[in-house]
Amino acid sequence: MKVRQRIVLLMLCLGMAASSYAQVGEHRNDLSVGFNAGYVFSNVSFQPKVGQTMHGGITGGFTFKYICEKYFKTICAIQAEVNYASIGWKEEILNIHDEPVINTVTGLPEEYQRTTNYIQVPIFAHLGWGKEQNGLQFFFQAGPQFGYFLSESTKTNFTVEERNVEERVNNNVAQDTMAVEHKFDYGIAAGVGMEYSHPKIGRMMFEARYYYGLGNIYGDSKRDYFGRSNFGNIVVKFTYLFDLIRTKRK
Repeated sequence: MKVRQRIVLLMLCLGMAASSYAQVGEHRNDLSVGFNAGYVFSNVSFQPKVGQTMHGGITGGFTFKYICEKYFKTICAIQAEVNYASIGWKEEILNIHDEPVINTVTGLPEEYQRTTNYIQVPIFAHLGWGKEQNGLQFFFQAGPQFGYFLSESTKTNFTVEERNVEERVNNNVAQDTMAVEHKFDYGIAAGVGMEYSHPKIGRMMFEARYYYGLGNIYGDSKRDYFGRSNFGNIVVKFTYLFDLIRTKRK
């Protein structure tokens, strides 16, 4: 995807987030803050292709939610987060018979996993349906997400010199020794979930979301090895919020 197309997609998401302020409905002024924690299943879409299973890692951070309006039955809000996330990719190293490749030195199935740690900042347009307070609410949210690379580590049971490339059905191995080149990551995230609120205990949210990266971790020019190397993340998380400001209601 070209840079111009990526920018257009991000601008559309930002516009979607901003549009929740532009509607005409019942005004709200509810601000909630809290924390979130969850688990991330991630991979990297390489081109040329690299066989993978899902990489598992933790995520957690701070959440800010501002409810600005109720438009008919839709509760409109902006939600932003600042998270730490452990993501990456885990290679599935198989032969032509779809069996694990055995290392000729160790006699063990070859394994390779790269973990990359990021600070991620998603900004969502948050739309909910149900009880505003003291009840259950279903919600959908979507918007842009930005990330900054912190560090990386590799877990493997073979050395570069010892790996059994000859028996692999997919012999793309350049990524095994390449450090992350682009520290800034950006893309689009969307999720669905449930929120239970109570005046005395606060707000509890359970959510599943998907993130599609529009940026690449490696160079994607004609002289680079990979034409694409973007993240895809599936996130399951719990969020707890308490109200700082609440609209006065009769």
